[in-house]
Amino acid sequence: MSRAKAAVIGAPNALLGPDTLPAPTANVALPDYPLDAISIGIVHLGPGAFHRAHQAVFIDRLLAREPGWGICAVSLKSRGLRDALRPQQGLYTMAVRDQQVSYRVIGALREVLVAAEDRERVLERLANPQTRIVTLTITEKGYCLDARGELDLRHVDVMHDLATPQQPASALGFLVEGLRRRHVRGLAPFTTISCDNLVDNGQRLRAAVLRLATAQGSTALARWIEQEATFPRTMVDSIVPATDTALCQRVSEALGVRDQWPVQREAFSQWVIEDAFCNERPDFASVGVTLTGDVPAYVRAKLRLLNGAHSSLAYLGLLLGHASVGDAMDDPALAAFVRRLMMEDIRPTLISPSGMDLAAYTESILQRFRNPTIRHELAQIAWDGSQKLPFRLFGTILDHLRSGHPIERLCLPVAAWMHFVRQRAQAGETLVDPLAPELLRIGRACVNEVAHDLPAFLALDSVFPPAMTGDRRFVDAMAQAYDCLRLKSECLAKVLRETDVALR
Repeated sequence: MSRAKAAVIGAPNALLGPDTLPAPTANVALPDYPLDAISIGIVHLGPGAFHRAHQAVFIDRLLAREPGWGICAVSLKSRGLRDALRPQQGLYTMAVRDQQVSYRVIGALREVLVAAEDRERVLERLANPQTRIVTLTITEKGYCLDARGELDLRHVDVMHDLATPQQPASALGFLVEGLRRRHVRGLAPFTTISCDNLVDNGQRLRAAVLRLATAQGSTALARWIEQEATFPRTMVDSIVPATDTALCQRVSEALGVRDQWPVQREAFSQWVIEDAFCNERPDFASVGVTLTGDVPAYVRAKLRLLNGAHSSLAYLGLLLGHASVGDAMDDPALAAFVRRLMMEDIRPTLISPSGMDLAAYTESILQRFRNPTIRHELAQIAWDGSQKLPFRLFGTILDHLRSGHPIERLCLPVAAWMHFVRQRAQAGETLVDPLAPELLRIGRACVNEVAHDLPAFLALDSVFPPAMTGDRRFVDAMAQAYDCLRLKSECLAKVLRETDVALR
């Protein structure tokens, strides 16, 4: 959201800040610590809405007892957040949308930097002895990985970091250079925590950092990182809709001051971290963070059940003409389809983490989708489909191919993504995806015939692994799904019902 959108007509003139904080009420909470007593112990790369509504809120709850864990938020390129929060001295509002709406002013962000403009300040913050943890929410594409999940040495930012390692452009480049400076200075490494929806995110990040350090010729640095640094696996969960003008208006009315970039989320919020730190850490458990040795089980359940269902709702819902998750869940045929997808196709591929009831977890997700106070735009969920679908749906499809179970229902949302790309390309609209140029080229060339269109999509080896495209069952199921979804939206509900009936 731009600052222009955040300006609300009729809103108070005063900006949110330390000198304009409202009085606390039953529905408005304020920082319970003096802002000037907070020092920075965490650097966060990629401070989008999710970070500010999730990890920063957990940290905010810690600061009254542990003031050494303030956050330096680093945007790699965009100046928007820094320019919006600088006049507010880092303060912003988090709205919790549930049966009752509540607001909390967050003070955890004590510094906001733009790496492209403040490269040296960012690197020195990473090298600062007080920085003991680095967290990331840079989305799947920010890791510069190829189809095999390894660092893509041909990625433009990675090539820049190979040529000029001490002037990095990518998030991984900043991590490697920050760790290099600590190594040279005899400091312990920081613990690096990926908070993105990547399967085995900590290990993938660790492997990418080591490969970049090695490719830069820093063999000693790579060995030190391998032996001394840790990259815990994590799982994060909370629905965080995009900030809009309506939210800004509600925040202004509730606080009596203007917030240039508030955030909103549902009441549910979960953060699971592997208990593997190489440096100091705060008392995460005291604020509800789960520290465990079995993060993969939590991650798989969340990625497949929640994120897989989210993407399915997005692409099928958009084809049906729906705009939000709530709208999609009000469609009886689509809601029934997604519930059956979760219960019958996704859940059987999962092993329940200790203490988690997968059936109850599935029902809770469906209930969260129906939250009437959260408007989560399907178009936003549909972003970056080429990067999300391999993690959200392809793993389940591969499991079913190996076990011989049906995949027809699982292929429908994948085919819906293809039609989403085709429709946007042929309407001349933009596509938010790292593969946008290639996808738009394919979409423009589509003729809405499966024999012509499907091979062009399946040829994207950076999206579809050979284990899928080389399996005749998958290709045939995709052809059937793509052909079904060629129908006009008024027919799709019938298609969804018929697919369910055929698989029962």
